[in-house]
Parts: sequence; C-alpha cells; structure tokens
Amino acid sequence: MHDDDLTRLAFATELIREAGAVALGYFGRLSTLTVNSKGVQDVVSEADVAVENHLKGRLADRFPTDAFLGEETGHADFPGSTGIWVVDPIDGTQPFVSGLPTWCISMAYVRDGAVLLGLVLNPVADELFAGGDGVPATLNGEPVRPHPGASLADGLTYLGYSPRVAADQVVPVLDRLLRAGGMFVRNGSGALGLCDVACGRLIGYVEPHINSWDCLGAVAVLHAAGARVSDFLAGDGLLQGNPIVAGPPAVYDDLVAVLGDARR
Repeated sequence: MHDDDLTRLAFATELIREAGAVALGYFGRLSTLTVNSKGVQDVVSEADVAVENHLKGRLADRFPTDAFLGEETGHADFPGSTGIWVVDPIDGTQPFVSGLPTWCISMAYVRDGAVLLGLVLNPVADELFAGGDGVPATLNGEPVRPHPGASLADGLTYLGYSPRVAADQVVPVLDRLLRAGGMFVRNGSGALGLCDVACGRLIGYVEPHINSWDCLGAVAVLHAAGARVSDFLAGDGLLQGNPIVAGPPAVYDDLVAVLGDARR
C-alpha cells in the first residue's frame, strides 16, 4: 500500500465514524423518517441519502481526483481518476427502518481492479472492522481471523438473498447447505455477515448475487484476515454485482459446492 493509501485509510477511519454519528441520529428518530420503496424488500430512507452525501462530499474535498460509487447517488467517474471509493451509506436499510441493530456503513477503496482497503462500521454495536492490502484485519483495533473449523458442520453459514434472484434459485442452495451438515443465518446486512466470517463468528458466506457497495468494504477485511473470497470484481462486478463465496480456506470448496450454479 502506498503512503497516499495509508493517508486514505486514516481519513476514512475518521470519516466513517462521523457518518456513523449521522446515521445514529436518524436511527434515534425512526418514526419521523421519510422512507420510500425501491422494490420488493428494498427501501431507501432520508438517512441513507444524508449519510451518503456526507461521505461523498468529504471524500471529494479531501481526495478530489478519486472517483465515487454509492448505492444512492450512483457512479461519479472521470478520466484520470486515481481510484474509486465504493460506499453503502446504510447496508441493511430494512433492518435500520425496522429498529433492528444489524445495519452498517461500508467503505472500500479500489484501484486498478484491486480492493486496497475497506472499513465496515456497525454504529449500534460500536464495532469497526478494517483491513486492506498490507493492513491487518482488525475489529476495533484488535486482530481477527476466520473460523478454525474444517467442516460446514462446525459453524454457521450466512445465506444471502435478495429479490434480484428468484426464490427457486435459492431454495436448492439452502437444501445443499443443510445436507452438508451446515446451518444458515441471515441478518439483513451482507457487509456485516461477511465481516462475521472475517472474525470467525461465522464459518462461511454464500450469495447468488450481491452489489459491490454491499460487500467490497468487507472483502478487504476478509482478504486481510486470511479468508478465501471469490473474485468479485470479475467481469463487470463493480457496477453489475456478482455472486460471492467467502470462508476459511479449509471449507471454501464446500461453500462453492453449496452455492452451485445459483446466480443472477
């Protein structure tokens, strides 16, 4: 990682805490929020927009040659950009507006087809995951590592799902997981689920399709922690999303088998 990227990491660490405080302010007054539907089980609140605008503005001021991709405001790129920030202001908006604590802010910095750094903050739990190329994976500054298990029966696997994938594509994934001796969990935030794999709370993560802003912050943490992760940026993953599989090396192939050919 270049010195400039260490500067980015330091700035992003402060910035994501700022954004967390903004989000918590909205979380404390959910009954007053304006919430709109973007589709089945897909909502956006004024909190999402406010947090993203805060992140986007501060990043543009500090790193004016960096591009930006956010869930709510889209892709701001230009010739000669020095890299791109990929941001989800509130990953898990449905849990957020439902008053549940399983939501987070995710930030990643990508350059030349590689995820160089990532941060994921759960403001309610006050948990900050961070990691990157040459930067150890940490949770609140303490090192983390993946689950030590050698079988899917040794832990819980996060089964991600969104209405972008048909239900009959996902049911066979669940069947294969259970028949492999595994058990599933889902909390509504892909980024938090992936970070739970990085720190060993979960043994694996599979999802037929996920967007880049939902996962790249956690992907950086996973790589830094020593987990195996599928090549998410393959093809046009940055803008169109991809399937994702993540877990300790010992069970990665089993997770790939569980996901099978279920994909968007």
